[in-house]
Amino acid sequence: MVKKPISKQAILDELRRRQEKVLEEATRPVFVFQEHCFDKQTEFFKGEGPRFRCVVASRRAGKTVGIAADMIDTCRTEPNVRCLYITLSKRNAKNIIWGDLQRIVEDYEIECKANEVELTLTFPNGSKLHIEGAKDKSEIEKYRGWKLRKCYIDEAQSFRSYIKDLVDDIIAPALRDLRGELYLTGTPGPIPTGYYYDCSQSTTWKNHHWTAFDNPYMHNPAEGLDLEETLAEERELRGIDESDPSYRRETFGEWIEDQDSLVFKYNEGVNHYEEIPEGDYTYIMGVDVGYDDADAIAILGYSAKHNQVYLVEEYLMAKKTISQLADMIIELDIKYNCVKKVIDSGGLGKKIQEEIMQRYGITLEAAEKQRKIEFIELMNADLRKGVVKAKKDSAFAEDCRLIQWDRDKSSPDKRVISSIYHSDIADAVLYGYREARHYLYKPTPAKHKIGTNAYMEELEAIEAEKMENAKNKHELLDLDEDDIIELESMMDEIL
Repeated sequence: MVKKPISKQAILDELRRRQEKVLEEATRPVFVFQEHCFDKQTEFFKGEGPRFRCVVASRRAGKTVGIAADMIDTCRTEPNVRCLYITLSKRNAKNIIWGDLQRIVEDYEIECKANEVELTLTFPNGSKLHIEGAKDKSEIEKYRGWKLRKCYIDEAQSFRSYIKDLVDDIIAPALRDLRGELYLTGTPGPIPTGYYYDCSQSTTWKNHHWTAFDNPYMHNPAEGLDLEETLAEERELRGIDESDPSYRRETFGEWIEDQDSLVFKYNEGVNHYEEIPEGDYTYIMGVDVGYDDADAIAILGYSAKHNQVYLVEEYLMAKKTISQLADMIIELDIKYNCVKKVIDSGGLGKKIQEEIMQRYGITLEAAEKQRKIEFIELMNADLRKGVVKAKKDSAFAEDCRLIQWDRDKSSPDKRVISSIYHSDIADAVLYGYREARHYLYKPTPAKHKIGTNAYMEELEAIEAEKMENAKNKHELLDLDEDDIIELESMMDEIL
């Protein structure tokens, strides 16, 4: 095959194109982490110290932007590495960090390939960052065997106890090959307890703390950004002062107990039980149907011998079919012979309810959802009195320490549950609790020992009550003494 000669003009055009590309590369903005982030972010992500790092910060402190910048910087500068960002769910992860990642890529014209479905950025040097979720223990298994350069667990205060398994069994081994780093980030939860709290108090982890006041994009009076003024307006709107626990947690990143922020008032010291007392129990089944979330089933039992209601069994099923859900409902119903089975019939739940009833012949009642806040308060009253009982290691007990009111959307007339943490089992328990009749219990009067003062006082009270009743009857019938004698004589003859 005869090659065509290359013209002089073609060579000149190619040289000119290459010169223009070199000039374009030289004038393109270069992303430098230190220039994009402020001092506290830089120290946390780039400073010297242990590979395991934890930050407790306020809202709007710039945690997520710092993570986005560090992920991009790591992938750009180190070839063939993987960085992993994890929060409660992939949907939450996209809402939290994907926009920041795209903004940095666009602002600095960083060459990479974005996958909007998988939520990944792939760089020319072979490095890749992943945005993921881990809403329950089953989901953490998908990261087993990964080889990671860095991992970031965000909103760590909202994870249940499986976060320890995620760190110890999955992520730590994935970081071994490259001696990679693990970053825990979040805001203090309403109860100073749990894995994230323990890490924030541990000397094993390199611990950091900063607030929105350290963030020049939030607080820079020289440029008209006065956070103090903004917060004063918010305090006035909410009718609180700086001592309010939720305000201190979210504004100053302080660990402070904030029971009022919690939706459910579970207290381990009052509501935990080891064994259910003996007795004949009536059982109720509550079912919460998940679409993106898990299906949840709660079995509650109560007895005529006491006024407690017990969470006897709970079952959480992620990504199951209608048939699998129906099979579990049947299995639990056979086990407990539930007098009622109530299901969330809102949205898709209505179709699932009808499908299960028609195909499997299971009677399911629609749960009452219109008065949810009212029933939460009723259950909270019983939780405070120790009437509602659950195991301290149950999913329900764990979730009760995480579900919070949304202070931004709530008002004196209407309270809204925060979407930061969603619980499936809590709704299932609430549906079952609504149908329990433990409050019909009437205590049997204690019998006093014969011969004691208490026994004699009880006899006197009974006789006094009889005399009072007899007197009332006589007055009601308007009888005189002769009438009474005659009636008593007639009764003797009849007997």
